[in-house]
Amino acid sequence: MSEPTVGHSPGDTRSDASVPIADAVWGGQWVADRFGVAIQDDVARSVRPLHELLGIALRRNPRRAHLLVSTVLGKHIPTDPRVVRGAGRQLGRLVAERLRSEHGAVVLGFAETATALGHCVADELGADYLHSTRRTVYGVQPMGGFEEEHSHATGHLLLPEDPGLLDRVGPLVLVDDELSTGRTILNTIAELHALAPRRHYVVATLADLRTGADRDRMQLCAEQLGAVVDVVALATGTVRRPADFGAQAARFVVGHPPAPAVIAQPVAVAARVGSGWPAGVRESARHGFTAADQAALAAAAAAVARELAGAVGGDRVLVLGTEELMYAPLLLALALAEELGDAALVRFSSTTRSPVIAVDEPGYPIRTALTFASHDQPADGPGERYAYNVAPSARGPQFTDIVLVVDDAADTPHLHAAGGLLDQVASVCGRLHLLTLPGYRPPGALPEPLHGPHFGSYSPAEVSWLLSDLSGHDLEAPTEEREEAIQSGGAHYAESLPVEYQPSAEYQELFAIALAQSADRLAHAVGVVTELVLARRGAATVLASLARAGTPVGILMRRWAQRRHGLDLPHYALSIVRGRGIDAVALRYLTQRHDPADVMFVDGWTGKGAIARELAAAVGAANAEFGTAFAPDLAVLADTGHCVELFGTREDYLIPSACLNSTVSGLVSRTVLNDRLIGPGQFHGAKFYASLADADVSAVFLDAVTARFDAVAGAVARDWPLLRDADRRPTWAGWAAVQAISADYGIADLNLIKPGVGETTRVLLRRVPWRVLIRPDAAGELGHVTLLAHQRGVEIVEVPDLAYRCVGLIHPGFSQRAGAAGRVGTAQ
Repeated sequence: MSEPTVGHSPGDTRSDASVPIADAVWGGQWVADRFGVAIQDDVARSVRPLHELLGIALRRNPRRAHLLVSTVLGKHIPTDPRVVRGAGRQLGRLVAERLRSEHGAVVLGFAETATALGHCVADELGADYLHSTRRTVYGVQPMGGFEEEHSHATGHLLLPEDPGLLDRVGPLVLVDDELSTGRTILNTIAELHALAPRRHYVVATLADLRTGADRDRMQLCAEQLGAVVDVVALATGTVRRPADFGAQAARFVVGHPPAPAVIAQPVAVAARVGSGWPAGVRESARHGFTAADQAALAAAAAAVARELAGAVGGDRVLVLGTEELMYAPLLLALALAEELGDAALVRFSSTTRSPVIAVDEPGYPIRTALTFASHDQPADGPGERYAYNVAPSARGPQFTDIVLVVDDAADTPHLHAAGGLLDQVASVCGRLHLLTLPGYRPPGALPEPLHGPHFGSYSPAEVSWLLSDLSGHDLEAPTEEREEAIQSGGAHYAESLPVEYQPSAEYQELFAIALAQSADRLAHAVGVVTELVLARRGAATVLASLARAGTPVGILMRRWAQRRHGLDLPHYALSIVRGRGIDAVALRYLTQRHDPADVMFVDGWTGKGAIARELAAAVGAANAEFGTAFAPDLAVLADTGHCVELFGTREDYLIPSACLNSTVSGLVSRTVLNDRLIGPGQFHGAKFYASLADADVSAVFLDAVTARFDAVAGAVARDWPLLRDADRRPTWAGWAAVQAISADYGIADLNLIKPGVGETTRVLLRRVPWRVLIRPDAAGELGHVTLLAHQRGVEIVEVPDLAYRCVGLIHPGFSQRAGAAGRVGTAQ
């Protein structure tokens, strides 16, 4: 038997119209032979035979026992991308014939299966396009939605950036891969007709399988709406099933449970590609897509294909899209096939939600299955996802290279987890390439968090960074230059970054000693403050640490809650900037994902309480603006300034994470708020110093403290209830102490006085220090402070009865002309 090929309309001379697409045995034969299911062509209405376009598989779905598997869609079967495009364009030409002279058509495609098909139809028509989505985009209000009654995933959202896209008076073309009963189409037409009535709807599908009763129902609906509803299809016919087919299929499914996920060890690392993908290119039609977007997307795909052509190492390449993200991968596969020519076979398919039985037998379309957890944020919640025919069957070779294409919203910890999609795919191919596309977001849409290992060295499960990645920008300035700009009013401290301090071997040894000596005390404080937080917020607590000093503390609190209570608390890191407030975009993100009343802000310590005051003011303003109920509660490890109610201790002692900068904070910089780089709707920024990985002790710090949790558990259980019942109201003693120091040393700007061990360390690492005040009885525990002071030539002054163990004074009135010796125009 010769292999079936893509048919073509008269006069169609395109090269993509004659590429083999299927095995010699029809892909529905296995089910037909065993269950008596058959498909029958309606020759008079068909352009193409149904057997050429469809196979039949069994699926795990009580709503419908079978799945019609398209051979030209590029969803469940890896397919020549020219075949996929050719079928879509052929369908588009049928639509054009039906529209005749009508203008202003808009095309609507259905997620997840028909998103690329709809793109191809719209491209053939030169029409604007939108596809439905099952993903919530925070900050974007749905224009509408509808239900897919027989599906395993029923809810669809419509999220056009331009609300007028679906209000136009021209015809609306609705594209789906198959038309089984027409109910989903009727639901959609009814929804959209209520918003904007129109005279003409055209339904375009690869296979029209409606019964006579279904056709009558659609005709009646059209008459009731006062509209014309036309249907065009490449193939038309019926599926005939025995009366007991559902019961037979259910028994078979029960006897064939899903294969367990294959977990590769260690977790796979894919080679990332496409770093030059242009910003602003729409990767999908989730928010609308025009002819201009088509040109930009094709150009971007071609550029990445040129890069990939030099990276693939074999002759069997699969470009694998993910759920709704199909068209950009399709264009990439087309361009890559063009680049590689006869040197490699290029195929295209996509992951899916459809739960299908895999049977590795001739005549069955789904030979192998990979199963993994969802890795984006679907509106209907998480669930299993699948990639079919990606793993080699017993009779076929594996792909030498797989190019996995995701958007940034789907590049999450779940994607990279053991047993996740990356792991599954890496286990069945020679080389894995990962292309993460920056998802287009309309104004008002919220960005997605960043995760390690692509941003920061912390495990992706431990923290989600609500930050913009500024790693590619040169933001560091010499300390003296920054200090003069800050004090002269020429720049805000958050607009730039200090040069990262590289500790000497002597200083690193001091860190190690301090960590070993304080691990028990730190673990105890972590336990106490976490118990206080859980007592106030409960099991639904959401940790929001103030980056970056609060982030390791937030991780430790999350670990305590997990170890002692079995709770998996969400943990985010966000930015707060003195004088500028908290990141309002990050608060909006938390509002969309969680109850604001569950959020607990976390920091490392308090000094004089400036950040606690800033937080209270910023949260109050945000609540007034957004109508939310964030509480300004701040939980800290050490409340040395007596500024908050939730703390592990009020002792002023060394927290070793204060000794270093990024190398103890996940290799992430202090946060940046620079209007040149951070636009409206973006999170505040930070840099990831991946080049400092050899010096990174972030995990060392966390693990050393976590290792002492069990040892201090008894003391925590004894102490935290006593603290809970004690008077913990803030006295702001730290603020009063700073005011006294201000008077004693003639420093009018209180921001130049940094009380406590942690703040003093920061002064010595980041700013231009003037003096360090030390309480004599604490000198023995301040080895790192005295070492840094000596290295920077800073005077140490012993002050008996100092409220803190030490206080760092930033050089007041500093200018590079005066230098460290004095202040311009100020008596010494």
